[in-house]
Amino acid sequence: MRHHPDAVMLFAAGFGTRMGELTRNTPKPLLRVGGKALLDRTLDLTHAISPARTVVNAHYHHQKVVDHLKAKPVQVVVETPEILETGGGLRNALPLLGDGPVFTSNTDAVWRGPNPFQMLQEAWQPEKMDALLLCLPKENAIGHKGKGDFVLSETGQISRGPGVVYSGIQILKTDGLHDISETAFSLNLLWDQMHKRDRLYGLTYPGKWCDVGSPEGITLAEKMLEAPDV
Repeated sequence: MRHHPDAVMLFAAGFGTRMGELTRNTPKPLLRVGGKALLDRTLDLTHAISPARTVVNAHYHHQKVVDHLKAKPVQVVVETPEILETGGGLRNALPLLGDGPVFTSNTDAVWRGPNPFQMLQEAWQPEKMDALLLCLPKENAIGHKGKGDFVLSETGQISRGPGVVYSGIQILKTDGLHDISETAFSLNLLWDQMHKRDRLYGLTYPGKWCDVGSPEGITLAEKMLEAPDV
């Protein structure tokens, strides 16, 4: 039986500046879509994989994140005084996450379709993968304005370029984080290392996904959730 990652890291430290007034006094992960906080929507999705450990990082309005989660089986790591970005934030949380591969997830997207964590868990092949990123065709990435992040090959490996959109959820081996000298850095640095070793993989999500990065993203996400099944 394939060994499944049993730890989840949820990124909830960012400033949410594109949200304008909505995040003046509220961290973006606590903004509500369809009556439920974005962070809670992501946490609900993790239940399908029954993680042994769930860690959330916090920085901006961090006490509100801590208070919101205090009744849940989640550990919160407050990044202070400086925010550490995704790579630095993940490395900072490793003492709580353990040494094995971990799921990492942003907390500013809404999903409609199969459970994204479960899909990754079922497709994970640690003998050939150092990371498995869940991606979407651009037409299924609602509210996303870019040209795509990666090109997906027939073998499932990914490289930089306009193509599929990275969803913000992945499984990742964390060993390489210790070789990076910066304190605050993006996980892009780790992906670049993995790509050089031909061990960076992608998986295509068949459902819909909405990026809630701006106020109109909330409206788009609610419309997506309310749309009738085709």
